[in-house]
Amino acid sequence: MALFKKRTVGKPGEWYYCLEHQKVEEGPDCPGKDRFGPYASRTEAEHAMQTARERNLEWENDPKWHDASPTGSADGDRDD
Repeated sequence: MALFKKRTVGKPGEWYYCLEHQKVEEGPDCPGKDRFGPYASRTEAEHAMQTARERNLEWENDPKWHDASPTGSADGDRDD
């Protein structure tokens, strides 16, 4: 047993979705690299994966973030 256990960052009363255990947790149970959050409520944390999918879809379809040139070439090469 370690003498000094490194505590995870967060506050009790905040809700997180643990990616490793695939469950909702109150307070900072798992390391930050393995969780989404904090969320204000348990319900928000329960929907964390759906929220992430929706945000990813919005990002993928946002024309401001596409790297493709107007001609459709993604590498930026032009036929000059």
